[in-house]
Amino acid sequence: MRKEECFYLGKIVRKFSFKGELLAKLDTDEPEMYENLESVFVDFNGNLVPFFIHSCQLHKSTLLRIDFEDVNTEEDAEDLINAELFLPLSMLPPLEGTQFYYHEIIGFTVKDISFGEVGTITGVNDNTSQALFEIDHKGKEVLIPINDDFIKEVDRTTKIITIDAPEGLIDIYI
Repeated sequence: MRKEECFYLGKIVRKFSFKGELLAKLDTDEPEMYENLESVFVDFNGNLVPFFIHSCQLHKSTLLRIDFEDVNTEEDAEDLINAELFLPLSMLPPLEGTQFYYHEIIGFTVKDISFGEVGTITGVNDNTSQALFEIDHKGKEVLIPINDDFIKEVDRTTKIITIDAPEGLIDIYI
């Protein structure tokens, strides 16, 4: 499995017991969805390695306590601390309306109610306090905040996102 075919689930943060159990911090608003996992992919030096799970349960609401098969000692568990966890994209629940996953909108066209066609989404910058659409407009990069108030429609069939950006925002880039 390649990373491009997966989504980031979280990161192993520490050992839980002397029997090799681990705690993972999940990157999700709904951690309870992942209590019954059978397996996950663990990132080892850029390679995703499947790990099968004997049992897992929520621990203090945001952490997932994981008991991997074949990880039976503190030493085995120590090797997994700080490892990132991934799952196949097919395990993501479908979103509707104006909700979307960042990976699914790459290549979508952005149209503004006032400006018209802005361009094609080439990426999402989520390293800032507010995530931004990275849009290619005739070779120039346009950055528009991903804000519920701006997004008016997400049409997955035609791959068009309709927005209502504040006046002058798009003009700054063009």
